[in-house]
Amino acid sequence: MGRFKRAGAKVGALALAASLALTGCGDGEKKAEFVGGSTTPSADVPQAPQPGDPSAPAAGLAVSPADGAKSRPVSTEISAKIPGGGKVSSVTLTSADGKQVEGTMRLDGSSWVPSAPLKYGTRYTATVTGTGTGGETRQGTSTFTTMAKPKSMISSGLYLFDDRTYGVAMPVVVEFHPGIPKKDRAAVQKRMFVRTDPPQPGAWHWVYNGTQAYYRAPEYWKPGTTLDVRIALAGVPLSNGRYGNVDRSATAKIGRSFEMKVDNATKRMTVLQDGQVVRTIPVSLGKKSTPSSSGTMVVMEKKEKTVFDTMDSPEPENRYRIDIDFAQRITWGGEYIHAAPWSEGVQGRQNVSHGCVNVSMAMGRWLFAQTKIGDPITVSGTSRKLTAGNGWTAWSLSWSEFVKGSALPVPEGGSGPLI
Repeated sequence: MGRFKRAGAKVGALALAASLALTGCGDGEKKAEFVGGSTTPSADVPQAPQPGDPSAPAAGLAVSPADGAKSRPVSTEISAKIPGGGKVSSVTLTSADGKQVEGTMRLDGSSWVPSAPLKYGTRYTATVTGTGTGGETRQGTSTFTTMAKPKSMISSGLYLFDDRTYGVAMPVVVEFHPGIPKKDRAAVQKRMFVRTDPPQPGAWHWVYNGTQAYYRAPEYWKPGTTLDVRIALAGVPLSNGRYGNVDRSATAKIGRSFEMKVDNATKRMTVLQDGQVVRTIPVSLGKKSTPSSSGTMVVMEKKEKTVFDTMDSPEPENRYRIDIDFAQRITWGGEYIHAAPWSEGVQGRQNVSHGCVNVSMAMGRWLFAQTKIGDPITVSGTSRKLTAGNGWTAWSLSWSEFVKGSALPVPEGGSGPLI
């Protein structure tokens, strides 16, 4: 697959407010927690011929950034225009202290992407070699300087941890604060790289206010897939005068297929592993005044023991504080799958919860032991439709609807990696 290599300084974790505090039986609006990112170098590129080498080119080409350019963003990519057309074959980028920067060419050949953000206030020299349409070798050089560190930045987060195993519905979720303006999303999306092994097409989808972007495939990930992600936003300039704060990256695995399907009509959860039904579980969903959300959700967080505290609810009948076992969050608004021994007598027959999926203590313990973050749960037949952004809602849309949220054109069936 050509996975991104690791290098660079670690970036600290970032906590941002999550979206949409909707009615639920849990502890209300959740603060989102992000894994710290790290820079992620890619494969080495061939070295340019040295002066005096018989193969060294005699003809030139125009390199971008132009020679003498100043105050370039640290997200700068190297490109070149070959007179009469042709193809770039190698790029060498060296800092003023003589250290060579690693990087890789975009698959479409449009530019060479450094594998880590460039340093602020630093001089670099790029040497680009290419081949013209007649087979002649051409070369050009450029020395440019990067900008000083900007004062106004956007915060970003990546919901993915290195070396973790997730469920088949785990989307790549990137969050921004403040949101990315619509006119900047295409440029930002070009700096968000995802590779999968085995290869699977995918697409990005932006929520309406630009605070989140999801990446998924047309169907759930294949079990055993490796997700290799780099969100290369450090120094990316936006039209509102802000710049991206850091690069973030993670490499994670997708585990076995495990799905939960809840039907309000039967008040049963059907549990499937690798496509086979392994258990049917009676449930109690949200009562009429606090219905559960219908749609495909994803397990986002698991707590063996927690406390649901809704004493600040404006509605007196929804105020309570109670100890909960085997809680699995599926929306930011407070909907969970959890053990509810107090409703065991009506599970499978009547809805009495505040929006959660109630199961027995025994089934709560069993489910908790089986699930992973990223496992999907689909609830159908309730009076409330899942709201976009209320959790990891990447799978609540059909594929044709999902790709409409991309800031770049998506080929039929999905896009491949950019580098």
